[in-house]
Amino acid sequence: MTTAGTGRKDPGDAAPVRPAGGTEIVDKGLAQGSIGTLAGAILGISTVAPGYTLTASIGLIVASVGLKMPAIFIAGFIPMFLTAYAYRELNSRVPDCGASFTWSTKAFGPYIGWMCGWGMVLATIIVLSNLAAIAVDYFYLFLAQVTGKESLADLAANKPVNIATTLLFLVIATVIAGRGITTSAKVQYALVGFQMVVLVAFAVTAIVRSGGVPTGLPFSLDWFNPFTGITIAAFVVGLTGSIFAFWGWDTCLTLGEESKDPKTVPGRAGLLAVVSILITYLLVAVAVMMYAGVGTEGVGLGNPDNSENVFRPLASPVLGEFGGLMLFLAIFASSIASLQTTFLPAARTMLAMGAYGAFPKKLAAIHPRYLVPTYATVVSGVITGVFYAVVKLLSDRALLDTIAALGIMICWYYGITAFACVWFFRRELFTGPHNIVYKFLFPLIGGTILAVVFVISVQESLNPENGSGSSLFGIGLVFYIGFGLLLLGAVLMLIRRATHPAFFRGETLRRTIAPVDVDKETLP
Repeated sequence: MTTAGTGRKDPGDAAPVRPAGGTEIVDKGLAQGSIGTLAGAILGISTVAPGYTLTASIGLIVASVGLKMPAIFIAGFIPMFLTAYAYRELNSRVPDCGASFTWSTKAFGPYIGWMCGWGMVLATIIVLSNLAAIAVDYFYLFLAQVTGKESLADLAANKPVNIATTLLFLVIATVIAGRGITTSAKVQYALVGFQMVVLVAFAVTAIVRSGGVPTGLPFSLDWFNPFTGITIAAFVVGLTGSIFAFWGWDTCLTLGEESKDPKTVPGRAGLLAVVSILITYLLVAVAVMMYAGVGTEGVGLGNPDNSENVFRPLASPVLGEFGGLMLFLAIFASSIASLQTTFLPAARTMLAMGAYGAFPKKLAAIHPRYLVPTYATVVSGVITGVFYAVVKLLSDRALLDTIAALGIMICWYYGITAFACVWFFRRELFTGPHNIVYKFLFPLIGGTILAVVFVISVQESLNPENGSGSSLFGIGLVFYIGFGLLLLGAVLMLIRRATHPAFFRGETLRRTIAPVDVDKETLP
């Protein structure tokens, strides 16, 4: 069967394509050769959304570890950086838009692969809901600043208005994401560039002015030391927030089939994105601590009233009225930009799972003109809207709960992917220095860290205090959102197996071992 007007095969009927190395993938009809290294990195940075992420995570991290925030950002970066190499090596051999889902299926079989893909989709939906929420907050803050009517800023706290505006933003983002990958990339250059310039300007100004404010703190190298002044429990909770802060760089890897060089571009883009993000986070973290401190009153980062929006009380004092307005606009742009790009990994994971029969085949449909998974994009938007509305009605501080739950999801599917790299390449792990480091040591260490954090995070999520305080039957809402939804996935997987068993029999995507590739070179 061909897609009307394109001559392309319908991905639901596509036959496996066997590239060099004997690893079959399905041609899904995506637009090929569209994304280069810089564009891929920009899309990865946009998905992470430094402006939005710092707004959402600083309060959570400071509440857990106080002045150790820079150390926690570095600690969160380490497993992300190590896992990035697992993604790079897997993508170089099997460039598939299903990424974690496809690779873990080939390494461990259909059941672990399905659950890995489910965790990826859940994480994306949770992030989409958070992005929309932050966009709404800063949209009304921006309107209040422009019009001089402070009452407009309070509209974000009105649940009906908040939910309605969030759904509107989701609709707009869904439409843009469904217009094609090149449209997405072009929009992102402007939005990402604007937010990064404003964030750097804010950080530098805050550092310069920190000596003249009563809350200011002198810079200390001890802020970067995770081995003093912090308990293990606090470290893990803070680390969960830090891991959340780096989520999204793997968007670069889901674009492998649309990249100019599928075997090299996605991996390089992912590494460039994650390193750029770390530098930005450390600069801003040091700046806000030097200016505001971690106190529980006023502009202090430990003030509960500021926990979900730390930039709101700092914008005007640091940058002045106009500069503060630009900061609000930058974070709004960050949220909107990421809201649009975050649809990319969600839709492409659904596309791959549909193409291989793990999800309904309809999700593998490609738009005949824009060559993107429009149907999967719309489904992502609808599910996100429903999820956000339900969580918002259950919790007044839904942002904290979903961020904590997201850390569980991220550790789940990133960790599985890291271990999948080791197992998939097991025949060639010790054939050369490159393979020992990048296919064995880095993925193994990164995966182990993520697995440990996952187990402890699930345990901590049972306590309602490790989140917004919301609970059901005495158990924290974070547990239901995080681990509970993973369990729901297991039930749905069994239902899918009973009704559509082909994928689970290995008929559409086989479990394989990478053919031996002897590394005769030194480390790059």
